[in-house]
Amino acid sequence: MSLFDATMRPMILAAARNDRIRQTSQRTAMTRRVVERFVPGETQTDVLAATRTSLDAGMSVSIDFLGEDTTDESQATGTVDAYLALVGAMADIPETGLPAGRLEVSLKLTALGQALPRHGAKIAEENARTIAAAAHDAGVLVTVDAEDHASADERLMIVRALRRDFRDVGTVLQAYLRRTEDDCTEFAESGARIRLCKGAYAESPSVAYPTRELIDEAYLRCLRILMKGNGYPMVASHDPVIIDAAQAMADEFERTPDSWEHQMLYGIRTDEQQRLTAAGRRVRVYIPYGGEWYGYLVRRLAEKPANLGFFLRALAS
Repeated sequence: MSLFDATMRPMILAAARNDRIRQTSQRTAMTRRVVERFVPGETQTDVLAATRTSLDAGMSVSIDFLGEDTTDESQATGTVDAYLALVGAMADIPETGLPAGRLEVSLKLTALGQALPRHGAKIAEENARTIAAAAHDAGVLVTVDAEDHASADERLMIVRALRRDFRDVGTVLQAYLRRTEDDCTEFAESGARIRLCKGAYAESPSVAYPTRELIDEAYLRCLRILMKGNGYPMVASHDPVIIDAAQAMADEFERTPDSWEHQMLYGIRTDEQQRLTAAGRRVRVYIPYGGEWYGYLVRRLAEKPANLGFFLRALAS
């Protein structure tokens, strides 16, 4: 990890927790212009338009209704309602002649009530199950997002419970956590859909690899486990080295193009998304929407603080 990354990452994550900075940023026209490049909007209409564009370009999508740190049960219920409306609208998107599985929603269990003081895990699981059932009926996939390491055991317990009834429910594993190789082994053996990302939360070196080099090495070890296993690897990375390594591993383990996929963020490396799609690879675009975009944007910067320059160049262009 560069000195710049080591210095900037804690500062960026601190900004994510600072209400004053958040409120000021959300009122700033410059910030809004950056956000519009990476978040298509705050409404369902906005995200469905972006979804249609990605589908027409031959890509798949995963839609995230932004929200987390739910503080009361009614807020969690509101998130469920938003997802049910979204899934219903996605079911109406014409997919004639398109492969199954191109539509997906991503869920954060904290947005569904996991952190509520009483019975949070139970509430989150029930809410996730409600969404998973509706998505299953609509032909829409579900992936449970990763959050900080403290919630990982409980999250994976809920994912296992959901998969007993909905086998196509997937989850996200973060390569920078020291535990993730074991988690990859378990879920690869069970045939799960796994989105492998590097990780974007501030974690202690006791639970997460502290340098960019170690994180990259861990990512490749985890990816090898997934590619060798029985599941469906989803390679969530914009890193050219990892993109090339993923194809090399897929070739090594004789994976067909429909047995794994690349995932990239909306608005980032769209030229690479198009190149991979044209080369016959499966590409899924992660499209967030909603009013709670600040935390999402800040975490994208924290994943790789050098992205700050990328965001500023995108703004200038």
